[in-house]
Amino acid sequence: MLKISEDEAEDRLQDAIQEKFAVFGDKDHQAIDILLAEIDIYELFAFKHCKGRKVKLALCEELDERMRDLKNELQSFDGEEYDEDHKRKAIDALKRMENWNLFSDTYEEFQNYTVARDTFLAHLGATLWGSMRHIISPSLSDGAFHYFEKISFQLFFITQEKARNIKQLPVDLKAIKDGLSSLLLPSQKPLFSQTMLPLSEDPALAMAFSVARRAAAVPLLLVNGTYRKTIRTYLDSSILQYQLQRLDHSLKGTNAPHSSTLEVPIFWFIHTEPLLVDKHYQAKALSDMVIVVQSEISSWESHLQCNGKSLVWDMRKPIKAALSATAEHLSGLLPLHLAYSPSHDTAVEDWIWSVGCNPFSITSRGWHVSQFQSDTIARSYIITALEESIQRVNSAIHLLLMERTTEKSFKLFLSQERDLVKKHQYVVSLWRRISTVSGELRYIDAVRLLYTLNEASKGFADQVNTTLALLHPIHCSRERKVDVVFDGTTIPAFMVILGLLYVLLRPRRTKPKIN
Repeated sequence: MLKISEDEAEDRLQDAIQEKFAVFGDKDHQAIDILLAEIDIYELFAFKHCKGRKVKLALCEELDERMRDLKNELQSFDGEEYDEDHKRKAIDALKRMENWNLFSDTYEEFQNYTVARDTFLAHLGATLWGSMRHIISPSLSDGAFHYFEKISFQLFFITQEKARNIKQLPVDLKAIKDGLSSLLLPSQKPLFSQTMLPLSEDPALAMAFSVARRAAAVPLLLVNGTYRKTIRTYLDSSILQYQLQRLDHSLKGTNAPHSSTLEVPIFWFIHTEPLLVDKHYQAKALSDMVIVVQSEISSWESHLQCNGKSLVWDMRKPIKAALSATAEHLSGLLPLHLAYSPSHDTAVEDWIWSVGCNPFSITSRGWHVSQFQSDTIARSYIITALEESIQRVNSAIHLLLMERTTEKSFKLFLSQERDLVKKHQYVVSLWRRISTVSGELRYIDAVRLLYTLNEASKGFADQVNTTLALLHPIHCSRERKVDVVFDGTTIPAFMVILGLLYVLLRPRRTKPKIN
């Protein structure tokens, strides 16, 4: 509980009174309503500033006396001159105050909900909801994130000058590999490859670096509330991505979902001067690559502040930022302070959740991936697989609905019906099984079923296409037999037609030719 002085307590009480009675306005209100409002104010104030204090506030003792006076005033509403509504309000308030002992240390059990308790429960609910939204099941970035059995991390260390050996680079290669491996699930296998690319020996790469390099004046908010202009050198990620794609065409596009290996190119720029990505970041996740920048500055004052102090980055070790960007590239995992707000239909920030020694907490150190975050990565793979499977099955069913049916095609369809139903039921059973296993928090077991689900969904779609291919030749064939239905009007119709033909085609008499 926050300890305040007598003067501060008096000011807060007056503010609470003004705020409470401001809603009354200039309208006339009944005395019972004013008394109830006063009780609410004293109750909330006592809960915050009087309960549990070793040194009692004199104001709390005064409020205790005032509460006894209020109780006497409420008891006076028992007279016949007051209507039933006022009596009922007074009785409810008295029952609410029976076991009160807000301004002393005597323990009592609250039997009724009070304003203070409602406020506490509201804060508790908001805290629990925040933990669900930021820690247990955080939001993910927009996109499809597929599960792969093998993840191939392709590390490209881009330096200004050529180094004889990769061990001479100012990077902790073991820490990088361990950190990247921690982003994978137990059923996934990491693969690593390291390549050194000196700018001095690659003119095309040097040109790409030069084109993407920018400088900008960035306003920096200081702890004392003032602004300071800083000049920052950074790499424009969109331009750099385009230039790197031109150098290596294999980077364009993404790996197919049915492939067992995902290649993750990580371009690690090592520069002597301070260098960032997009003005503020040490690493950035893009659609087909991850960009990381490293400098020789051991203490860099960032644009963030915490506890009245500026956060200082060690730009010689951007491993934490690199892991966060790689996790976003692999599974869409975002920093902890970001979450999606359905009411605002956009991302919102709540920095109170930026805690923990993990890669996704910008305001702390360390890059240990927790079990919550591993579960979130697995859920991301599961959600993508389920959504794509449902979409594929629904598209196949839509093709069947759009197919024109005839008597002959229906007979042929019956021959394929058993296989279609069997494969569809198998896909549905996998949906239910994955949902059940995920509900039991056994995400690793659910992830192992994703490959089977993908194959089953593809098998159902292929069976639908095979069925449609068998039906199309029947629709295109000609009917060589004409069926005529005979009834009572058939013979008269034929007689009329024959009569018309005789009139039109009968031989005419030849006219004599006169010279």
